[in-house]
Amino acid sequence: MKEIALSEKHRELNAKMVPFAGFNMPVSYEGVNAEHETVRKDLGVFDVSHMGEFLISGENALELIQKISSNDASKLVDGKAQYSCMPNEDGGIVDDLIIYRIDSEKYLLVVNASNIEKDWNWIAHHNTMDATMRDMSDEMSLLAIQGPKASEAMQSLTDIDLANMKFYTFEVGTFADVDKVIVSATGYTGSGGFEIYFRNEDAEKIWDAVMEAGKDYGIKPIGLAARDTLRLEMGYCLYGYDIDDTTSPIEAGLGWITKFTKDFINSEELKAQKENGPKRKLVAFELDERGIPRQGYDIVDENGKKIGLVTSGTMSPSMEKGIGLGYVPTEIAGAGKKISIQIRKKAVTATQVKLPFYKG
Repeated sequence: MKEIALSEKHRELNAKMVPFAGFNMPVSYEGVNAEHETVRKDLGVFDVSHMGEFLISGENALELIQKISSNDASKLVDGKAQYSCMPNEDGGIVDDLIIYRIDSEKYLLVVNASNIEKDWNWIAHHNTMDATMRDMSDEMSLLAIQGPKASEAMQSLTDIDLANMKFYTFEVGTFADVDKVIVSATGYTGSGGFEIYFRNEDAEKIWDAVMEAGKDYGIKPIGLAARDTLRLEMGYCLYGYDIDDTTSPIEAGLGWITKFTKDFINSEELKAQKENGPKRKLVAFELDERGIPRQGYDIVDENGKKIGLVTSGTMSPSMEKGIGLGYVPTEIAGAGKKISIQIRKKAVTATQVKLPFYKG
């Protein structure tokens, strides 16, 4: 089991540590609902240093990225980030990722912790143009400072104008007296904030500075359990749950990051699927009565026949109702349409809704 740089710090804070994607990670501190509310109303900090970071550089860096990713990275300018995915050759997804353009010959790819080795091997296999690849995953730490008070609370730590940073932009600068920190206006919560990337050796200094700067703003450490409820309220896909090697970006509602203005791995098949329509779709639903949908629960029709599967589900802390995502046949998909979730022996009715669940 790998340890992240701040493992001891989390133990001192009485975090519940659990194995996750091969790492010992803090899943909660004071409880999911309290931590969830902290991020929605004030300010929370997640240690997500288990994520993977690959540096792709050289004159052929963009060519490689364009080949392996579904979005059009040629649209990026320096200081801009882009959400994308890596399609496989069988209609599924290798992983979803964020691509950062540092300059025209240098890009940072941030991938899921559980897929670091798989992603590296996939990209390397397709690197026929000899772009330079460097796996920086074991050298870097990543904090997600999330919540409506993030920019105000963190401004004292940097000269970067946090309040005026646009979503999915980033700057490299000094943060908490540490140089070459990537400050990115991104996040997985829907409540605003930043993700900051830095060297492992600076982790403790930056953590302490963040907690001190946020003290008057109600900052608290937040675990992975609340990260999951926050992202699900926004309808953000989680790899291994809502998307995987067998789900296409078109089925998953990720057509907006699948650009057919270029050729990429399996682009012809995905283009045909978009034009003809997928056979199934990922839908969002809210339970009409009390209950908690969970991953793996059956989605059934009015006759109790299985028509799909819940991929993510929880009791929404913000809305206090059961919410979830799952795949159903396309003809059944649509906001306002009814489905049922088999929760133990009872089929609980649910209404399909447009995302996000949480409207802020």
